[in-house]
Amino acid sequence: MAKLIQAPSVFTHPEWTLNNHLEYDSAEKQRASAERLIAESDRLIDETDKTTKKTQRDVNKKFDQRIDNVTFWKDELDRKLDDSKQEIDMLLAYKTRLESAFEACKEPLAIVTQCLANRESRVAIDLVHDDVQKNLIKEREVIQGVMALLQRTLEQTTEQIRVMRSKKYYLEKDLKDKFQALSIDGDCRELRDDHSGLRSAPGSAKIEANSVTPESWQHFSDENITKAEKQRKCAVDLRSIIDSILTTTANDMQQQVDDTNLAFNKRIEETATAKSKLEAHLGRVLGQIRDMEGNIEKLQKSIDDKVGPMKLSETRLNARATRPNVELCRDPVQYRLINEVSEIDTNVKRLQETLAQAEMELKGLIRNQLRLEEDIDVKSNTLNIDEANCMGIRKSVFIKKF
Repeated sequence: MAKLIQAPSVFTHPEWTLNNHLEYDSAEKQRASAERLIAESDRLIDETDKTTKKTQRDVNKKFDQRIDNVTFWKDELDRKLDDSKQEIDMLLAYKTRLESAFEACKEPLAIVTQCLANRESRVAIDLVHDDVQKNLIKEREVIQGVMALLQRTLEQTTEQIRVMRSKKYYLEKDLKDKFQALSIDGDCRELRDDHSGLRSAPGSAKIEANSVTPESWQHFSDENITKAEKQRKCAVDLRSIIDSILTTTANDMQQQVDDTNLAFNKRIEETATAKSKLEAHLGRVLGQIRDMEGNIEKLQKSIDDKVGPMKLSETRLNARATRPNVELCRDPVQYRLINEVSEIDTNVKRLQETLAQAEMELKGLIRNQLRLEEDIDVKSNTLNIDEANCMGIRKSVFIKKF
C-alpha cells in the first residue's frame, strides 16, 4: 500500500499518531492469528496422534484377526494333510496286500495248469471229460478271474494313491504358504514405531495386481481341503472294497479248490473200484482160461483115444472082407462093425466141433484177458496221474487270506 500512496517527505503529528495505531492493530491481529494457528496446530497434532494410534490399533486388530483366520485354515490344512498322509500309508499297505494276493495266485494257477497237462496223459477210455476235468477247468478260470480282478484293483489303487499324493502336494503347498504368510504377518504385527528395521518404501501403499480377494483366498484353501477330503473318502471306500475283494476271492478260490479235491477223491475212488472189479474179472477169466485149456486137453485126448477103436473096427472089417466064398456073409457082426465105424466117426466129429468151439472160446477168453489187462493198465495209469501226480502236488495248494 505504501507503494500505491506517495507519502510526503514530511508527516504531520496526527498522521504519525494514526500510523502508530495502525501498526498496533496490525501487530495485534497478527499475534491473534498466530495464537489461533498455534492452538489449531496443537489440536491437529493431538487429533492426528490419536487418529494414528487408533488406526494402528485397528491395523493391529486386523492383523490379529488375519493371523487367527490364517491360523484356522492352517490348522484345517494341517489336519487334512495328516488325514491324507495316514490314508496314503494305509493305501500303500493295501496295495502290498493286493500284490501279495496276486503273487499268491501264481502257484495255484501253475498247479492246476500242471494237473490239466498231467491228465492229458490219460489214455483210451479213461481220457474222459469227467467232473474232475470240469472242476479243474473251472478252478483255472476262477484263479485267472481273481488275478484279473486283483490286477484291475491294483491299478485302481495305484491311481488312487497318485491322486491322493497330488492332493497332498497342494495341501502341503498351501500349508507352506500359510506358514510363510503367518511369519510375515506375525513379524509385521510385532513391529513398533521405534523398530530399528523400519524404512521408507514410497509407492508401497497400493493393491498388488496379482492379489486376490479374501473370498477367493478362503475358497482356495476350502477347495483344497474339500478335494482332499473327497479323495480320502474315495480311498476309504476303495479300502473297504479291497477288503471285500480279498475275502471273497480267497473264499471263492478255496471253495473251488475244495470242490476240485472232492471231485478228485471221488474219481480216484471210482477208478480204484473199477480197477478192483476189473482185476476180479481178470482173475475169474484167468481161471476160466485154465479150465478151458484143461477142457481142450480132455477133448483132444478123447479124440486121440478114438483112433485105436477106429483102427480096430476098420482092421476087423478089412479082415472079414477076406472071408472065402459064401462065408462073406452080411451078418450082424458085419453090420455092427460098420455101425461102430460110423459111430466112432460121428463122435470124433462131434468132439472136434466141440474142440473147435473150445479153442474159439479160449481165444475169446484170451482176448478178454488182454482187454482186461490193458484196461487195468489204463486204470493204473489214471490212478497214478490223479492220485500221485495231481493230488500229490495239490497238497501244496494253500489259499491264504491277505
